Amino acid sequence: MELLVIIAAFLLLPFLLLFIALSVLFLRTYWNKSLKSPNYPPVMGPIFHQALHFNRLYDQQAEAAEKRRTFRLLTPTQREIYTTDTRNIEYVLKTNFANYSKGKHNLKIFTDLFGQGIFAVDGGAWRHQRKLASVEFSTGVLRDFSCAVLRTNAAKLAEKIKGVFRCGWGF
Repeated sequence: MELLVIIAAFLLLPFLLLFIALSVLFLRTYWNKSLKSPNYPPVMGPIFHQALHFNRLYDQQAEAAEKRRTFRLLTPTQREIYTTDTRNIEYVLKTNFANYSKGKHNLKIFTDLFGQGIFAVDGGAWRHQRKLASVEFSTGVLRDFSCAVLRTNAAKLAEKIKGVFRCGWGF
């Protein structure tokens, strides 16, 4: 009888540990996240939904954005806010940028990918990068670049059209 209890305990122990781990993960994801507060965007679910819909992630995100223009996905350690509302985007990126840092987690990822560029820094370093980039994106620079690209591609297109007419194909 004792042997049977020991065997049952060893068989059930992994399931009990898994249940405890999943319970802690669930509580940590949803605990104190202002689920129904009108001061925060509505919650569309945990971030794990992205893993469930990985093969059609773009479509799933687009469907969620059609239902709610701004929503949150919860993780055990943070909240992810997604928005397609242009007023919210302007508020975060322009009007109140100082209150929306990328956070240590995202900065580490972005720094690995982008170095110390505009996408991977916050605060004063971001303002400096923005000033440098704004010179390159001024109206005159963009106009000159666009004209050069248009001339090059228009010349290529004209040559292709001449070739079509030389062969007698026409449109």
